[in-house]
Amino acid sequence: MSAKDAFARIQTYLLEKPRPLIGAETIQLVLMREILDYTILRTEETRELKTLHTPFSMTKNDQTVRRVAFLATKQKAAESRELEHLLRTARKVAGLPEQECYLKDNLCMSCPRCGLYGATSTLAGQQERANIKHRIEYSTAFSLLSFEDVATAATFNAINDRNQITGQALGQRFAVQPATLFPSIVTLKSVTKLELIMVVKTLLSCKSYGAESRIGGDVRNSIWGIVAGWEEVITSLELTLELADKLDNLNSNIIKEILEEKYKLMTGNPQHVTVLEPEEVEGLIQACANIDLDKAFLEKAYQDVADYRNEQLAR
Repeated sequence: MSAKDAFARIQTYLLEKPRPLIGAETIQLVLMREILDYTILRTEETRELKTLHTPFSMTKNDQTVRRVAFLATKQKAAESRELEHLLRTARKVAGLPEQECYLKDNLCMSCPRCGLYGATSTLAGQQERANIKHRIEYSTAFSLLSFEDVATAATFNAINDRNQITGQALGQRFAVQPATLFPSIVTLKSVTKLELIMVVKTLLSCKSYGAESRIGGDVRNSIWGIVAGWEEVITSLELTLELADKLDNLNSNIIKEILEEKYKLMTGNPQHVTVLEPEEVEGLIQACANIDLDKAFLEKAYQDVADYRNEQLAR
């Protein structure tokens, strides 16, 4: 499949340029986030994993199960920074001058990362620094298996360098075990082809999540499905509950079937929903990965954001 053919079926949902007035064009990437090392997904001072109770599955909604939550904020933070890293390195390799953009108090408001993830001006009272609205959205992902099946707690100790004797226990480290799966949805609103390419590259290259990632937190993101429409078609929780009954047969064909035969029919505009076949998903992802972030690509991506800002400030 050529790069051009790979984007053909979702071409009508891609914009030529980003615009301040966001339309209904929506593309959802259906991910499977696989934990590859002990990963700490917490927000509480108690150092415990973030959990909640949900129905067991769509067919067993009278039963509840405790699941680990992979908060949307944790996904977004890691991937926003990953895109920043990619852009910085790509500009250097392409011979372009470095452009400073740092979370969260020094956003440049003129790079593709700011254009996608949104940016808030830190300069009060300056109309020319109008905020940029985000066009990429996340939702909390939930472990396919129960908390009891995927969580672990390890006690860590201090070692005396002088005599190599284990000292007093310092505490417990609560983490998600390797091989845990988190079905997840990343939603793109009114994005361009270049922005879709950058998001796919970011998802494939981002591999470090959670707290204390210097000693764990490895994750592999795999894109199992793509659906485009005039609205969000499915959420992460719905996807998890659908797959909970299909643990023995998880594959991209199941994802396509769930989207096509159930959730497409639940939309307000089913005639404007396109579900890609598994081979089309694979072809599009490979096409995105193979496109180089070269000078021409970067100059076009940055110019798109500049034009966006000019149009926004002219209103």
